[in-house]
Amino acid sequence: MATQDRAIRTRQGILAAAAKVFEERGYQSATIAEILTAAGVTKGALYFHFQSKEHLAQGVLRAQNDERLVVPDRVSKIQQLVDIVMLHAYRLQTDPMVRASVRLTLDELAQDLDRSGPFRIWSQVGQELLAKAQAQGELLPHVVPAETTAVLVGSFGGVQAMSHVMTDYQDLGQRISDLLRHVLPSVVLSSVLASLDLSPGRGPAVYEELVASALESESVAVS
Repeated sequence: MATQDRAIRTRQGILAAAAKVFEERGYQSATIAEILTAAGVTKGALYFHFQSKEHLAQGVLRAQNDERLVVPDRVSKIQQLVDIVMLHAYRLQTDPMVRASVRLTLDELAQDLDRSGPFRIWSQVGQELLAKAQAQGELLPHVVPAETTAVLVGSFGGVQAMSHVMTDYQDLGQRISDLLRHVLPSVVLSSVLASLDLSPGRGPAVYEELVASALESESVAVS
């Protein structure tokens, strides 16, 4: 068990170092040597976990979708979608790995790297939730879930990029709140819209909820 824990910590340390280098240098300019130096591990240790720079980058890209931070089912599927979006915005503000992952996703110089994974995952999540919202009567009649998801995913990318340049993400919660308040009235029934929490503080609140739930689960498992 100790050996497995050590291997997990080593892998996480290598990914964190790779994220830092990718964020500072960009995918194309980053080198394995720089990542080795940042991680403080041997080449053998790195290649035990990751076969190449591309595999490292894919590991960083997957950091946007942390299975430990999954928003639970909500009665309102639109609120669930909002919570996922606001949580992602909060993690962009607070988690260096997520920040590096998003910047890598939008790195236009990384032309030989498949950066479509995060877009596909977010699109799938959005379409599934909007389809469920549609089935339970939360959406306006004209809404096509795939189209709405594409607008939301693309808009989030632009808004977060603007927030990064303007304030280093300090105002991202407010900007995403503004985005949702402008887009959702054209998608959601007014009765549903009135019940939604679209406030900038929603992201931190959801994060605290998930952390508390995880701690409770760990406590139960130990006892």
